[in-house]
Amino acid sequence: MISAAASVVASIPSPSISYFDLGPLRIHIYALCIITGIVVALLMTNRRLVKRGAEPWVVVDIALLAVPLAIIGARIYHVVTHGDFYFGEGRDFWAVFRIWEGGIAIYGALIGGAIGAWLGCRWTGIRFWTFADALAPGLLLAQAIGRFGNWFNQELFGLPTDVPWGLEIDSDNPAFPPGLEPGTLFHPTFLYEVLWNGLGVLVLLWVGNRFRLQWGRLFALYLVWYSGGRILWESIRIDPSDIFLGLRTNVWAAIFGVVLGLVIFFLQKRRHPGLEPSPYVPGREWHPDGAVQSQDTDDFVDVSDPPTSEADEASATSAAVSTTRQQHSSLQQ
Repeated sequence: MISAAASVVASIPSPSISYFDLGPLRIHIYALCIITGIVVALLMTNRRLVKRGAEPWVVVDIALLAVPLAIIGARIYHVVTHGDFYFGEGRDFWAVFRIWEGGIAIYGALIGGAIGAWLGCRWTGIRFWTFADALAPGLLLAQAIGRFGNWFNQELFGLPTDVPWGLEIDSDNPAFPPGLEPGTLFHPTFLYEVLWNGLGVLVLLWVGNRFRLQWGRLFALYLVWYSGGRILWESIRIDPSDIFLGLRTNVWAAIFGVVLGLVIFFLQKRRHPGLEPSPYVPGREWHPDGAVQSQDTDDFVDVSDPPTSEADEASATSAAVSTTRQQHSSLQQ
């Protein structure tokens, strides 16, 4: 009985479905995971930006540019690094556009999303690095949620293994490696990344609050954390990938991510040793009371309630006349 129970928990089954139909509409669970991750990241980023003093839901304006460009960048990166999947004799070129079948790359998403976020920040007046720091924990959590889509698609798993948490893959799945016996278990790299990213969210939140990392340094730490883990998971994945100088292209991308994160961290620490004065660039400040901040002082000038009644205008005029008389009397003395 003990051995039978052990065999039940000695592997992780893969879901039997990757989509479901609602009438004529086919819903891919992979897409639902991506959408859920995006929504969660937006909610977390909005909360963090508002705490910094930004206008509520300004993140939506930035996301209108960042999210589409991130998806486009993610798909382009995947297609470029997996050209044999889509180009050549017997390949279906139109599969390039069927993104719901899987095949997006986070580093392509970071490139496209960064361009979109930079444009969105210029549009809204938010500092780019303020937005990046606010996004970092939510982005890592979104990536963890998105990895469940790979589980439903039975893709991007690791080497064969006999560990108790080995992942079951259907032998008739196109991703099942030829030459292996049905029932072979594989490293659940999706789960490794979910756990790593989940832990990273907690680390970023704690470190960011404890050391008040701003000017892009928290985002830099995100790059180092995520890319460092990605180097490990990529080294045991067996899905086809272009090889450059003996390493998978995603390993090189992850190494570059670590280096870039370190450069941003120390460069920004040197350039901006203090805290950000505002989440907005100078001259684009927003205040919840309808005030605008003076360029020359730290005072806020209230412009939300100008005189609207005749009594208010008369009072203001009387005060101005009284002040003028006092100044005139002073000059005569």
